[in-house]
Amino acid sequence: MTLRMRFVLLFLLLCQVICAQNDSITKLKEVLVSDTNLKKYSNSQSVLQLNDSVINKNEPLLTNLLNYNSSIYFKEYGRGMLSNVSFRGTTSSQTAVIWNGININSQMNGSTDFNTISGADYNSVSVKAGGGSVIYGSGAVGGTVHLNSDLAFFNRFENNLKLEYGSFNTIGINYKANIANEKWSAQIGFSRNSSTNDYKYLNRYTWRGEQRWNQNGEYEIMTMSASAGYKIDTKNTLKLYSQISNTDRNTSLVTESETKSKYVNGFNRNLLEYDGDFGKFKTNFKTAYIFENYQYFADNTKDYFSYGKTENLITKLDLGYTLFKSTQINGIVDYNRTKGYGTSFGDHVREITSASLLVKQDIGNNWKNEFGIRKEFTDNYDSPVLFSLGSAYQFGRLYNLKVNVSRNFRIPTYNDLYWNPGGNPDLKPESSYQAEIGNVFTFRNISLTQTFYYIKLKDMLQWVPGRNGIWSPQNTDRVNSYGAETLLNWHTSFGKNHLVFNGSYAYTVSEDYETKKQLFFVPFNKVTASASYSRNKITAYYQFLHNGFVYTRADNNPDEIINDYTVSNVGIDYDFKFLDSFKLGFKVLNLFNKDYEGYEDRPMPGSNFNMYLTLKF
Repeated sequence: MTLRMRFVLLFLLLCQVICAQNDSITKLKEVLVSDTNLKKYSNSQSVLQLNDSVINKNEPLLTNLLNYNSSIYFKEYGRGMLSNVSFRGTTSSQTAVIWNGININSQMNGSTDFNTISGADYNSVSVKAGGGSVIYGSGAVGGTVHLNSDLAFFNRFENNLKLEYGSFNTIGINYKANIANEKWSAQIGFSRNSSTNDYKYLNRYTWRGEQRWNQNGEYEIMTMSASAGYKIDTKNTLKLYSQISNTDRNTSLVTESETKSKYVNGFNRNLLEYDGDFGKFKTNFKTAYIFENYQYFADNTKDYFSYGKTENLITKLDLGYTLFKSTQINGIVDYNRTKGYGTSFGDHVREITSASLLVKQDIGNNWKNEFGIRKEFTDNYDSPVLFSLGSAYQFGRLYNLKVNVSRNFRIPTYNDLYWNPGGNPDLKPESSYQAEIGNVFTFRNISLTQTFYYIKLKDMLQWVPGRNGIWSPQNTDRVNSYGAETLLNWHTSFGKNHLVFNGSYAYTVSEDYETKKQLFFVPFNKVTASASYSRNKITAYYQFLHNGFVYTRADNNPDEIINDYTVSNVGIDYDFKFLDSFKLGFKVLNLFNKDYEGYEDRPMPGSNFNMYLTLKF
């Protein structure tokens, strides 16, 4: 069955389900969040939540949303191409992406490509800084990015449609429908983002003096999402989440003489969840099936390709009990079975069972404590005992002190273990100890968060040359990362005028323990800022991004760097107040036509435009 046919069938099925219930009277606006542990056990760490207004001001792909609104650094192989992250000086596979409470990092390479995800497909996008392996497992070292499809149980029928068109024939379509009453809740979403991506390179010419441009950069990303919830009674609720996506993307050429290649990858995620609330005793059961695959065409004019596929079955039982009014305990057991097969790593099965214990204690209204411990059991590696211990104390209205220490890890991926040639089945998990202190100051309309952290990581995996020149992963490196993060928010209103300002600054040192050299593709400095002004029907906004220089070699050769750059965007929209909302907007990206790169020899576009139409009805 083709992917497009799956889209159609899934859409029709959900339409039949959600349209059946529409006659209830709403009394309470109740919203059920799938990832409840994000809020419950994150009091001692920094959590940044991006709302709809912030999501709508950015380009659709998740890279753009997080790059301009968080302290995460992105290594982007050209516009719309592969996009990896570095969070608190860690590698791309040490940042976990969580979908409705489930870790969805690739089983093949351990990371997530943020240019294959549209932020507008989700109700909320949150960024939690710091370790989270006790709750979310492998890869939650530098931090976690949370994508949630929250279900609301009150009487509503809402439609949201956003159409975009921009430079380089860039087209975006995003549609979401929400239909609910007190018993049923459902969401349907569809997004498509594509571009010929044929922008000119600023100040770059061929040896014949001809203007260079981005060749073989076309991409298309399609995603279909559907969620449904049913309240059996006041104590029992069932929820179903499903998502299908396909990315068809060429690979931009570094030189005109390169062979044109392309990369096609997709996923199919399905999650069934049960919630039971029996007073002091609460239960949550999740079972998920996640299928991911890729096809790489070394020459996109030919039909030959290499491929990889994984099928991942996850079951998770979370039993909670309120021991005292101030103390909650959660015991979690989960089982994870992954079957992977492909051109380069054969056919292998990995089974992992884990057990966790979480404790939350609220002493009065001002003091919150949390503790967690986790142990995994598998034949593939020796798992360390993971823990997390945190405390937050509110000193009056102005100041909140947060302290957290934890041990986190990342397990070897299928590529690390089984890649042929070079895979190493004897690898150990990467393991880290880390500590952080957070200071949150709140005064009237101003919120300032200052966090200092330290990460000590051992057994870091690195691919190194071995016998006969074959590269192989080894647990060779030890890395120390430390730094500071600042988040600032200010908002005010006077009359019909509303002003909002958000900013962030990250100072990061991530150095090899032996050489004292900064890890490559980790900037010492990153700054973001945004300002928004609205009055009546009009809104104007400005975005600012500064990335410091990064080394591209482990020896920190000053001649092998990507220069620092500063990029600005500006936009404006007008709401005609037709239907619930009818907004027409226009924005200019890279306002000052900055010539910059996200990766070596991968220039980003100069000034370009985007216009959009948003309807709510």
